[in-house]
Amino acid sequence: MKNKITVLSLLSILVIALIASDHIDAPSVIGDSADIADFYAFEGEDSENIAFIVTLQGILDPVNSEDANFDQNVVTQINIDTNDDNVEDLVIQAIRRGNQMWFFGPEAPSQKGATIEILNNSDIQNQVTITPYQDAFITETSPDGLKYFAGVTDDPFFFNIATFRRLRVGNATRFEEPGNDTWNGLNVLSIAVEVPKALLGGGTSINAWASSHRRQ
Repeated sequence: MKNKITVLSLLSILVIALIASDHIDAPSVIGDSADIADFYAFEGEDSENIAFIVTLQGILDPVNSEDANFDQNVVTQINIDTNDDNVEDLVIQAIRRGNQMWFFGPEAPSQKGATIEILNNSDIQNQVTITPYQDAFITETSPDGLKYFAGVTDDPFFFNIATFRRLRVGNATRFEEPGNDTWNGLNVLSIAVEVPKALLGGGTSINAWASSHRRQ
């Protein structure tokens, strides 16, 4: 039986290196386990790889971080457009099963758009143990050269909301350097996968976006 999944929230847009953010400004999913906070994509330490990072359930304070975990009914999907038509040609899916995060792809999706199917029969599927809060990071590298991580991390997004609000009303003219990080000391759930470029179609650029999908 194929798992039918319907889109719940969406965060998008990038060409090779991009950061997109959605910190608590999507009211319909605030506090929801499928809420995407940020999406990052950048060239890996190995220039032949692309790293993708999706953060969810922002924003977690340290008190709530210890019990935070990925929802087993939510699939996080990285969508990759290789021919510049803004339609996903490849996807990477991540879903928690027990204390493991399972990854499927990159592979052509069996279904595109808001409703997806989990690629349980993918030729590329691997898992990593979810790193418990404050433990040393647990990572895995697959025979295909993909690298994986899942767990609670410090929120990597840096933004000074107080200065931003003053700028909007004309009470400030610029951000201070380095300024105050509003998210300092707060956490998110992070999913990271580093992928050899050869598995992404071999083109010179890609478009990519992240989406979360809840099992119906």
